[in-house]
Amino acid sequence: MALFSKAELLRVQVFETGAFKKSAEGQTFDIFLAHSYDDGNLIKQLKQAVEGMGYSAYVDWINDQELDRSKVTKENAALLRKRLQQCKCLFFVTSVNSPKSIWMPWELGYFDAFKNRVAILPLTEQPTGSDSYVEQEYLGLYPYVTKGRSDKDNKDTLWIHETASKYVIFRQWIEGKELVEHPVR
Repeated sequence: MALFSKAELLRVQVFETGAFKKSAEGQTFDIFLAHSYDDGNLIKQLKQAVEGMGYSAYVDWINDQELDRSKVTKENAALLRKRLQQCKCLFFVTSVNSPKSIWMPWELGYFDAFKNRVAILPLTEQPTGSDSYVEQEYLGLYPYVTKGRSDKDNKDTLWIHETASKYVIFRQWIEGKELVEHPVR
């Protein structure tokens, strides 16, 4: 298992935004990707990678192109609340740009209180080959996301970790299964 890296994501073939845009109205999603808009190109690639693993991901400016992220308004907040409620979990995508986001802390707080299914998805600069991650401050309260092969079918999938040895496969986590301690490999 490994963390997601910017270098690897840049190699993901991305379709035009409109090619994988679906109306978000009435749809449910596995993942709400909370991110900095400054990481837009990487987020397109992350969405494509996650969807390639068989999960659905909501990205506000892709699924709701009329949304103006630059303004904090009651209307924008109402739409985002509605979309957050349509998602099973929230991935808080950290990067050097995430501290600049005006929406990410709000989305995290809302979703944590609403469903308590939040995980941090750190974007490293280069591949690390590691599944260990330590975050500062309040982000350390949440588990984090890695990618790796499933023992069951040997396909790429997502994993949710508390530590390198305490984890569960993503699909089970969104269904409420707790993280389990595993022997160190």
